[in-house]
Amino acid sequence: MAQKVVAAVKAKFGDAIVATESSHGDEVIVVKRDKLVAVATFLRDDPAMAFDVPVFVTAIDLLDWRPQGRRGAPDPDARPEFDPGEHNDGLRFEVCFQLRSITHRHRVRLKVQVKENDCKVPTLSLLWAGFGWQERETFDMYGIRFEGHPDLRRIYLYDEFIGYPLRKDYPKDKRQPLVRRPDLVGDH
Repeated sequence: MAQKVVAAVKAKFGDAIVATESSHGDEVIVVKRDKLVAVATFLRDDPAMAFDVPVFVTAIDLLDWRPQGRRGAPDPDARPEFDPGEHNDGLRFEVCFQLRSITHRHRVRLKVQVKENDCKVPTLSLLWAGFGWQERETFDMYGIRFEGHPDLRRIYLYDEFIGYPLRKDYPKDKRQPLVRRPDLVGDH
């Protein structure tokens, strides 16, 4: 059913589409970063699309990602390994926005590929307020900056926390600075 959504987006934003794929029953549209808001606005406002439910936002860290087919054998049709060098243009993360339409009973996932040294995407929280907290969570855990977000700050971790704990290169035994909170010092 969501195939018609993919076809409509391809027809309207052909040059903005990097790739499309089907994944576990969901249609996925990989969009250029600078066209994300235009595509998302179309999906929200066009009556034939009517995506009214922001389901989730997250990021995928492709560091050390190796494509595998059945039984662990290399899959020549899969996307190539992550290459942090110049050949892969530094792409490391995929930011995913899952949308659903209650009216039309279809869903679609928008993905934006992000470079390691340029971790930012435009916010979609201005289109769907429900993405506000989830974009903050993605920022807190992966360090992806959502440009234009009205309140982008850490949501789970304290301000002095150094790094982003869901990045694959975050050291599991990393120690964080001791933070003294004056409001908690005293007779406890």
